Amino acid sequence: MEKNFENWLVVSDIDGTLNNKLRFLPKRNYDAIKTFTKAGGNFTLASGRPLTSLERNYRRITANQPAVVINGAGIYDYNKKEMYWRSTIGPKGRDFVRKIAEEFDDVFKSVEIGVYFDDYVYIVKSGLLSKGTMFFDKTRHEVVHSIDDVPSDGWMKVIFWSNPIVINTLRNLVDKEENPDANFMSSSPWSFEMLQKDTHKGVGIMKLADMLGIEKSHVAAIGDYYNDWDMLKTVGLPACAGQAPKPIHKICKFEACHCNHGCVADLLEYIMSGKAEEAILREQK
Repeated sequence: MEKNFENWLVVSDIDGTLNNKLRFLPKRNYDAIKTFTKAGGNFTLASGRPLTSLERNYRRITANQPAVVINGAGIYDYNKKEMYWRSTIGPKGRDFVRKIAEEFDDVFKSVEIGVYFDDYVYIVKSGLLSKGTMFFDKTRHEVVHSIDDVPSDGWMKVIFWSNPIVINTLRNLVDKEENPDANFMSSSPWSFEMLQKDTHKGVGIMKLADMLGIEKSHVAAIGDYYNDWDMLKTVGLPACAGQAPKPIHKICKFEACHCNHGCVADLLEYIMSGKAEEAILREQK
């Protein structure tokens, strides 16, 4: 009798996880996803990217559930072209971004700012880092002169880009801020991201799991960096790519190979082998 994995939801980050370091999809990952979904498994992606940028990766695989977009700020069904759920940044968060734009505005302490909507980004203080991100992610965007030129409603997330020293200064400022009503995370040494309070990939994933009627113990997610931290701390089976930082490995129940070798396939093969189910039963005893 063939195994059925309809009681599992597996969610993957994209860069450095689904894709290798050159942003190519390893065939091993593609094959494993196809085998898993053909056997009834639920598979999708979670990413910081807006809709169109994420869709290119979504369509390359046999994902069969809505995607968690913009770092958990939304759940989007690409087949029905419908946003099932979203969490937008409120007035306190928007005021905080305005404060950063004003305080980090000189040659030695300058921050590029990207305000993300569903499928569009407004760039304030455009520079090499924001331009590079827009180019590689193929994101529709517009450069504006100030935060006041950005529409006030519909902010899904904000990215601050700068050199590591300035990003660290910004991080320290956030730690001292009393109540920006937001959630912050590091996405690279050169970027720092902001979403509405209590919003992250893990929140979006668990909302999707609830929609599908899947228990937390059978919700797996795999990532590779600190912006996946909240996601991995939230799901029942957290997994990481082999090249992930040591603190990420410490919070994971499954450690896969390097992303260049197909780490998503490692996780799916672990689940399809029955070993993940055995581990769940041991935990429940």
